[in-house]
Amino acid sequence: MKRLVICILLFLIFCQLLQAQKAADPWNFSDEDEAVPSWTQDLKDQAPDLALFAGFATLALISFFRKSEALKWITMGTAVVYLGFARSQLITIVNIFGLTQWNLPVFRHNMTWYLFAVFTLVTTILFGRLYCGRVCAFGAMTQLLDKVVPARLRVEVPRRIDQRAAYIKYGLLAATVLYFLITKNISIYRYVEPFWMFSLQATTGLWIGLGVLLLATVFVRNLYCRFLCPVGAFLGLLSNLTVFPIKRWTECNTCKICEKACEWGAIRGPKIIASECVRCDDCERLYMDTQKCPHWLIIKKKARAGVPT
Repeated sequence: MKRLVICILLFLIFCQLLQAQKAADPWNFSDEDEAVPSWTQDLKDQAPDLALFAGFATLALISFFRKSEALKWITMGTAVVYLGFARSQLITIVNIFGLTQWNLPVFRHNMTWYLFAVFTLVTTILFGRLYCGRVCAFGAMTQLLDKVVPARLRVEVPRRIDQRAAYIKYGLLAATVLYFLITKNISIYRYVEPFWMFSLQATTGLWIGLGVLLLATVFVRNLYCRFLCPVGAFLGLLSNLTVFPIKRWTECNTCKICEKACEWGAIRGPKIIASECVRCDDCERLYMDTQKCPHWLIIKKKARAGVPT
């Protein structure tokens, strides 16, 4: 008898649910809904983007490990065209906002973004700000601009000012994140980073501000990346964990060649400031140049004199 009562109750509940479903969907539109795509279908749909980014990441790593200046410029040109104007995909302060709230894109529908983010974080921890040096589309664009601007127009920032100005980006990072945590308004990103330019969507005021920034960059090399970028500040903090820093010779304690050649103000005497270094390869090519680096010249001199090294 109990089982019969239970069965009757379950049948009545089922009927009520069925009736409620029909009331909510009297025209049976739900029967015409398409099936939810499977993971396999989602992966198939995103496969071209995944392959393109994997190819770009491979190019960036090859240029880095080979210390090839030509490949570095090719990588940066590709970053501007592909990640900038074609994809409009950069690591942005908005991603840092999401990280503070653990509000990240849905993995299933954003596999390429996650591949990009993981690539950026892993390379930063392993080698330093590799992203800033050749992957960021805006940074790549300003470095390419630097190649065509006549050197006579450049203004060299005094070292004391340069070192102090580098802290501005950390203040902007802290202030922007604090503003977001208080207001939950992400629109502040437009006023602290110019990456929106690749989507070609902004107000007249913002375009004027961008023009002023790019004009200033003509005179002060890598102005935004060195002094103002909050994403660069975030990666700079992370780069203090770098597993494979740049090597130094004992002669680096007194030699100033690399320090004078560094366009990022990242070399101070024998020390390389990890948070400011973008792994541009300039000092590493000098470091391995047997015709310019004092380390190799001293070894050659000792070899000619028969002195063991």
